[in-house]
Amino acid sequence: MAKIIALMNQKGGVGKTTTTINLAACLAVAEKKTLVIDLDPQGNGSVSLGLDSSQHTNSNVYHAMIGRTDIREAIYETELPNLHICPSDNNLSGAEIELVSEFARESKLKTAFMPIMDSYDYILIDCPPSLGLLTVNALNAADSFIVPMQTEYLAMEGLAQLINTVKLIKANLNPALEMDGIVLTMFDGRASLHKQVSEEIRRHFGDKVFQAVIPRNVKLAECPSFGKPIILYDIESKGSEAYLALAKELIIKDRAQSVETQNGLPEVPSVDNVDNTLQGNIQ
Repeated sequence: MAKIIALMNQKGGVGKTTTTINLAACLAVAEKKTLVIDLDPQGNGSVSLGLDSSQHTNSNVYHAMIGRTDIREAIYETELPNLHICPSDNNLSGAEIELVSEFARESKLKTAFMPIMDSYDYILIDCPPSLGLLTVNALNAADSFIVPMQTEYLAMEGLAQLINTVKLIKANLNPALEMDGIVLTMFDGRASLHKQVSEEIRRHFGDKVFQAVIPRNVKLAECPSFGKPIILYDIESKGSEAYLALAKELIIKDRAQSVETQNGLPEVPSVDNVDNTLQGNIQ
């Protein structure tokens, strides 16, 4: 069954959509069947993967959540064979109001996922920059969550609120929800502030912070306007290298957890095997 990961941060402009799209693309290159759920009414994830909004006016994640269409009819192909997307548009902004009187309104996305759980290895949800009903739906449906976090002090301010929201979700809706980790984004190694914030986050959260760090990179900023993930836009860029490293780290972590769950023994799979798959598919 698919592992569902919500990428969330109520603060905007931290690289959440960029991380969702590019991590998904790198997972797809590693031969993982991957689906992106664009749960942000702005629809930036859909645009970043080259979808024209006119393609999905009558069939997108909004229609799946309100029960107007089967989610399988709202999934579209991308340039990468193993990467699909369920897009959104601004209709989704009204979903929270429409669902407020609905029974089990916090489980609409989870219910919509049921027909596709066996079709993918990973489902990544690009959450909106808020902690409203859409994000609650994402966390209720997810197995785990990732927090893209800008290496600046202001980005740390809302982390306590985010973690408190997750605790409420775990206590009342989804007790199995776990944190995959924090991804440090927009990192500038020349700035002492970025280094200080990075060290502080790692000191506080330990191994919950991914080793892969996403740098400030012009190519990462450019590729959405071309409707391509970074590995198709500029495979040799620093941004591409960073997201490939993040995908590898996530795959190895998930395999280790899977082996430990099945055998009761913490066994880490070969890093070389993941490396070979990634390199073989991007050449």
